[in-house]
Amino acid sequence: MIALGLEGTAEKTGVGIIDSEGNILFNKTVMYKPPVQGINPREAADHHAETFPKLIKEAFEHVPKEEIDLIAFSQGPGLGPSLRVTATAARTLALALGKPIIGVNHCIAHVEIGKLVTDAQDPLTLYVSGGNTQILAYVGGRYRIFGETLDIAIGNCLDQFARNCGLPHPGGPYVEQLARKGRKLLDLPYTIKGMDITFSGLLTAAIKKYQQGERLEDVCFSLQEVAFSMLTEITERALAHTEKGEVMLVGGVAVNQRLREMLRDMSKEQGVDFYVPRRDLCGDNGVMIAHLGLLMYLSGRRMSIEETKPIPNYRSDTVEVTWIDEEEYRGKRRRIPEHLIGKGAEADIRRASYLGWECVVKERVKKRYRLEELDTIIRLRRTVREGRFLYLVKDYGILSPYIWDIDKKRYTLTMSYIPGNLAKEEIERGNLDCCYNIGVIVGKLHERDIVHNDLTTSNFIVVKESGINGIGKDTENNKDYRLSDDLNQRDLGHSKEDKDSLKIDRELLEKNKVYIIDFGLGKFSSMLEDKAIDLIVLKKSIMSTHYRVFEEVWDRILEGYKVYREWKKVVDYMDEVEKRRRYC
Repeated sequence: MIALGLEGTAEKTGVGIIDSEGNILFNKTVMYKPPVQGINPREAADHHAETFPKLIKEAFEHVPKEEIDLIAFSQGPGLGPSLRVTATAARTLALALGKPIIGVNHCIAHVEIGKLVTDAQDPLTLYVSGGNTQILAYVGGRYRIFGETLDIAIGNCLDQFARNCGLPHPGGPYVEQLARKGRKLLDLPYTIKGMDITFSGLLTAAIKKYQQGERLEDVCFSLQEVAFSMLTEITERALAHTEKGEVMLVGGVAVNQRLREMLRDMSKEQGVDFYVPRRDLCGDNGVMIAHLGLLMYLSGRRMSIEETKPIPNYRSDTVEVTWIDEEEYRGKRRRIPEHLIGKGAEADIRRASYLGWECVVKERVKKRYRLEELDTIIRLRRTVREGRFLYLVKDYGILSPYIWDIDKKRYTLTMSYIPGNLAKEEIERGNLDCCYNIGVIVGKLHERDIVHNDLTTSNFIVVKESGINGIGKDTENNKDYRLSDDLNQRDLGHSKEDKDSLKIDRELLEKNKVYIIDFGLGKFSSMLEDKAIDLIVLKKSIMSTHYRVFEEVWDRILEGYKVYREWKKVVDYMDEVEKRRRYC
């Protein structure tokens, strides 16, 4: 079976032809180059309207139109005007040839073409382009989004920086060239939130550095090093959370050699395989659309003309994946060295003994993918920060490991061993009661203006029958106390009316003792937005990992979160933050 695919989500017009055996029969892409910097959506759409007929005619010179069995097109995400022209061209072609039509998700098409032309089977995929930045992985019938940009995409960030510095469009290749001549690492913000990322602050700071007279080469070098280190780190965090055994890089920005080098180094350190498609299949192209269209059609998916409307904000995780056989789908798993009890994104964790007490040692290991100067600052800052927060939160009646030693030279924390399971594992086993405790802990953190910034179910430990008494230590009176007592006895700023209205489920609190860990990204903030994003990070990790019981898990967490007197303001603000995200 042979499919023809039309790609036109933004400024590139692409037509590709592929057969069901994976043979690429034709693939050509023409990019719209604006007369001034930046893409004008309507001009890009006009370019599609002018270019599609020429490319289709050329494609039919390689494969006769009589041999085409299916028409596929990029249905989204993308620029509205561009998508409308692409959909119109696809419908016209399908009706003229009397062939079936399939609209596909552009992001997933990048993943599937990457799997076709590499040896990747079940990769965690970092998709980076001018309009998208996502970390995708197949879990339970869908491509789940484990991380993404909370504002602008990495390609957009590079393009906007280039525009402000008088460089041509697209700016990424020019930034890469100039970065090779950079010598000095400038102080730029390094901002990640769990497995999500933001670039707007980094972009603004880089532009200011240039305007203040720093060498353009040094600014490009610093911008690229910081941005790509952030991308590599959130990929590593998602890798530790999903335990996938492969990493794949796709999208237009995937052609950048420095980004490839960073991800290759990270993958080697984590013991996983790394893949990237050949250069002509990294950027937007028609053959990836045709390939995904074939996969969907052969798995039974059909579309009427009425179903082919463009979807500008087409989320990857809304697509039902029917072309992967769950019974036969067995991907590789990440390999953890035997001498470790855990290997996170940042640290190696091993069992040890401290003054006769059973403990764990958490060592923030050197990252080869980061410049040593940047890596040293990050490791030291996070080691000290984590120790301080783990000590501090006990004063608020929150369970956390005891810190016995902080070694700043070796970037290690020695802390008490907690004999339990990760909340991620407990939830998968059906223990949903612990979710209420998670919500209480987050609510108590936010009540004290503490933002964790990495709330996932991998950062809570559940202890059921352990013999560990209480939830923390009252150092003044040298006695244990219980969380249910703490909610009544300790002042969290609640009025008497607030306390009376709180419906605390003490039985649930005591049934599972839940410890919070990993405060490396923690900070103090009273901002409503920071707290909302904290919850969004947690919500997304649950949607991606515990999709079968998401509603029940999330409802229980929110019920516990109500210990925070302003819980409703934060939950309502989450909607505003989520609506601002850019998917294209």
